[in-house]
Amino acid sequence: MTEGNRELLFAKTLEEVKQKAKEQGNYISKKQLAEAFRETGLQPEQLELVTDYLKEYKIGIGEPVNAEDYLTEEEINYLESYLEELNRLEPVSEGEKEAITLSAMAGDAQAQAKLIEIFLPQVPQIAKLYTGQGVFLEDLIGEGNVALAAGVTMLGCLEHVYEAEGMLGRLVMNAMEDYIALSLEEGKAGKAAADKVNRVAKLAKELSLTLEKKVTVEELAEETGLTREEILEAVRISADKIEYIEKG
Repeated sequence: MTEGNRELLFAKTLEEVKQKAKEQGNYISKKQLAEAFRETGLQPEQLELVTDYLKEYKIGIGEPVNAEDYLTEEEINYLESYLEELNRLEPVSEGEKEAITLSAMAGDAQAQAKLIEIFLPQVPQIAKLYTGQGVFLEDLIGEGNVALAAGVTMLGCLEHVYEAEGMLGRLVMNAMEDYIALSLEEGKAGKAAADKVNRVAKLAKELSLTLEKKVTVEELAEETGLTREEILEAVRISADKIEYIEKG
């Protein structure tokens, strides 16, 4: 196996392991982990690095992690309050749940609404699997609830009633993962924007002190090598608050 193919196999296997762990409640056994990476030819010390990486993603190795250990006090209070509200929902038997699911699959709007209610308690349990990744539990639950509401209208594509729970669970998980990914991208974009403003402001300050006056965009571009567009973009992002640049 070439080095490139080995790297592709490793990346694919790692994603499969993470997905398997999420399906099992953010837990994977040591045996499952070893079997998954057997074909990659990892040495024991390399597998230890994989284990450390998975732990950083709140994935338990050999034993489940306690997701609530990663909740803030505010999130714990919110979760307790939210679960209290859900506990007021009327419980249904497995037979009733199956009948409601069948009706929802057939397109019955009332059954779909009831099915949302039945599955609502599962959303916060899934959300806890994604704690500690830079997003609030309340937002994850909100995204999951939206996915659940949309998912019950899509059950008509299934052949068997027992497939519904798995499909709804996957939709909820996908929605939460998409939200986390979007939040991370927005965070990176925000940092990049802040870095751009800080760099332009720093150079503007240095030139302003040298010239003993506020500088124009043209002067700053000429002296620093920044393009006029870069400077104007930084000024726009800062809402025109870079004090060392003359306002045009």
